[in-house]
Amino acid sequence: MESLWNATEADACGDDPVALRAYTSRLMGVDPTLVLHGGGNTSVKVTTTDFFGDAVELLYVKGSGWDLKTIAPAGFAPVRLDVLRRMADLDALTDSDMVRVQRAAMINPDAPNPSVEAILHAVLPFRYVDHSHSDAVVTITNTPGGAERIRAIYGDRVVVVPYVMPGFKLAQAIWRQVRDLDWEGIEGLILLNHGVFTFAETARESYERMIRLVGEAEAYLQAEGAWEVSATAEPAPAQPERLAALRRAVSDALGAPVVTLLDRSPEAVGFANRADVAAIAGRGPVTPDHIIRTKRVPLFVSDDVEGDVARYGEAYRAYFARHTDGGQACLDPAPRWAVWPGQGVVSFGKTFKEARIVRDIARHTMTCIQRAEALGGWQALGEAELFEMEYWELEQAKLKRGKQRPPFAGRVALVTGAASGIGRATVTRLAAQGAAVVAVDIDAAVAEVFERDSAVAAVVADLTDSEEVTRAVEAAARRFGGLDMVVSCAGTFPPSATIEAMNDALWEQTLAVNVTSHQKVLRAAAPLLRHGHDPAVVIVASKNVPAPGPGMSAYSAAKAALTQLGRVAALELGGDGVRVNVLHPNAVFDTGFWDDGVIAARAAHYGLSPEAYRARNVLGVEIRSEDVARLIEATLGPAFRCTTGAQIPIDGGNERVI
Repeated sequence: MESLWNATEADACGDDPVALRAYTSRLMGVDPTLVLHGGGNTSVKVTTTDFFGDAVELLYVKGSGWDLKTIAPAGFAPVRLDVLRRMADLDALTDSDMVRVQRAAMINPDAPNPSVEAILHAVLPFRYVDHSHSDAVVTITNTPGGAERIRAIYGDRVVVVPYVMPGFKLAQAIWRQVRDLDWEGIEGLILLNHGVFTFAETARESYERMIRLVGEAEAYLQAEGAWEVSATAEPAPAQPERLAALRRAVSDALGAPVVTLLDRSPEAVGFANRADVAAIAGRGPVTPDHIIRTKRVPLFVSDDVEGDVARYGEAYRAYFARHTDGGQACLDPAPRWAVWPGQGVVSFGKTFKEARIVRDIARHTMTCIQRAEALGGWQALGEAELFEMEYWELEQAKLKRGKQRPPFAGRVALVTGAASGIGRATVTRLAAQGAAVVAVDIDAAVAEVFERDSAVAAVVADLTDSEEVTRAVEAAARRFGGLDMVVSCAGTFPPSATIEAMNDALWEQTLAVNVTSHQKVLRAAAPLLRHGHDPAVVIVASKNVPAPGPGMSAYSAAKAALTQLGRVAALELGGDGVRVNVLHPNAVFDTGFWDDGVIAARAAHYGLSPEAYRARNVLGVEIRSEDVARLIEATLGPAFRCTTGAQIPIDGGNERVI
């Protein structure tokens, strides 16, 4: 581990100690072996003036909800230092009261809530304080004799602190241990099973002490032959339908759909394939902080995924019964990650973001477990300590406050024809409402909607090719664990031609894209939809079905056949709870089928201006892709829970249809 300090970047902070604090915090935050997803915290002590011009000592400490990787000066909470120090001398204080008093001691009511470790930062007699959950250090402490190993590595340069629950109890315990300490030569605190604190009078020295101490721990693991982890280059063949069944079982246990991420990397498969994986992964998390995200242990997947999830729930409820004092409400019994021999490691989350956080923690967890096992044996904290963290009063308070979720959070959609027009608008709409989306198109431009590691995955595929369709549909399982919604939107709008003038190639291509490709998508998607959460299909047909026009025989016939396909699909899939409805849009001019030249020519044919032509319907409104996407969203949602086989126009009112 090397220091990332850059003098030019540091100088850009000027004389602002909080800006410099934010800078070095980000240096630490970019390294996931130090902090993960909001973990760790930092602070700086400053003297300033308050509203009345009086001098006041403040602790600027990382605020709740901020991540060290991206933190800015606004992410630090300014708290009166004297209040924090007086709190440290109290004999007892609930964490809820601690949070309330810390909030009251802030000089900026708009700042975030201070870290729950603010008191601990306050009592350390140094200007800058850094705290990480270093993988290397925590790995070493999670072994038999871990404290002795730490002392062998660092000697008297660190203070070793036995594990104490974070919050006021931890601050109080450390304060009692160090208040009379001679700090000469002390570079940090090692909190067993928790992490590292370093400190200094300058931001650079505090940060670089962290890097130095962690680097020594990494070197120790390497020297002891406890660095390499298991890896398997080739996973077993993918099982998308079984993964979808696993996702459905976990969703049912949680009471909400989950995004499911399968990690098939060599390291994940190697870990899952270890003969002792159930023994070592079932001992507990790397640090108690992770239990809020991951629960105490993972699920172990066998051939009976539904039974696996049910048994996990029974074991979780028994764990709760063993440790509750009667004042807590039992959390959901659903696992947050799973070990699947041959396949890898699976992570679950109510949103893509939650699942990604669990995945990242799981990756670090399996590395730390294997290194600790090689060092002398993986040894996590006991159930009682972990239960105390999982059912911490502050976490219980968060649950009572609740949090509104986007309407499609956790649901997985596949949208075809996603590169432009209605398909593109639908991808954007569903993603904005919380869905994870697989966006499919033959046009490589579909990749524009895809950002690496985002909730939208782009797949370039020719949907007239059965193998490519299967690959595209299975991408929903590979990427997000299953499939709940299909928006079958791919299509082509051929040039006008009478029946007499129609050539075979134009006819066959129009039917291949506008009918057969949809049939292939439905065929491939059906097995996954049967395991979906409130599964639904929307087929985008056309006004030409109820009101065809001359010169459009291939298009009209194809869309009519597509509508019949949708009706039959509603009959066949309804018994599995899959809803299938058909939309009939008309004159959606912001799609790839139209351009200004075509619109102007059509308008002139009718003796209208382009603007009047765009709104040539009963309501006199222009219909846009976004309007169709909104209706698709509604059709996929709870308002249509009891509707299937319907045909819904979105045409502004067409006289021929009416």
